[in-house]
Amino acid sequence: MLNRRSLLALGFGGALAAYRPSEVLAQMSQSTAYRFTFEGLERPPIKLADFAGKPILVVNTASFCGFVNQMDGLQALYAELAPRGLVVVGVPSGDFGGQEAASPADIAAVAVQHGVTFPMAAKSKVTGSDAHPFFKWAATQRPRDLPRWNFYKFLVGADGNLVDVWSSLTAPDSKDLRRAIEKELTAKS
Repeated sequence: MLNRRSLLALGFGGALAAYRPSEVLAQMSQSTAYRFTFEGLERPPIKLADFAGKPILVVNTASFCGFVNQMDGLQALYAELAPRGLVVVGVPSGDFGGQEAASPADIAAVAVQHGVTFPMAAKSKVTGSDAHPFFKWAATQRPRDLPRWNFYKFLVGADGNLVDVWSSLTAPDSKDLRRAIEKELTAKS
């Protein structure tokens, strides 16, 4: 069914005659992570488009989770590989066990305790119908890899497409994660 919004998106003037649902679906499936923006945690918004051409590791974090020490590993990874182009974005969420602090100041304090210098987003939902649009998009790309707990890692390639997803059990220094990041850093060169 073609609605008004679809007509406007197609450019309307003469586009109705050329409308092919398969073409529109193909264009939608080619969308990239670069169209998403996260509200920043005590800083300006984080526009993924600002990192076009660089691999981006998006991680749903939680200050009071048993995996919170992964913040140290994420910071080490970022410190080492940011000069080559890697971007890490932390996305605090209380979706799992309510393990995220309530206030931005408290979330920022935990990030400081772990030496975090990579961009941190404002607290966001990562699951369900009111999840942040990035996580909804990731779910369409990898429906079997929805976050099931805190510290899921989503690697966006230098081309803006979702490369892979790792669970909380995958440490930031994992050989598999590191190999995928290195491949993307090489691809961007």
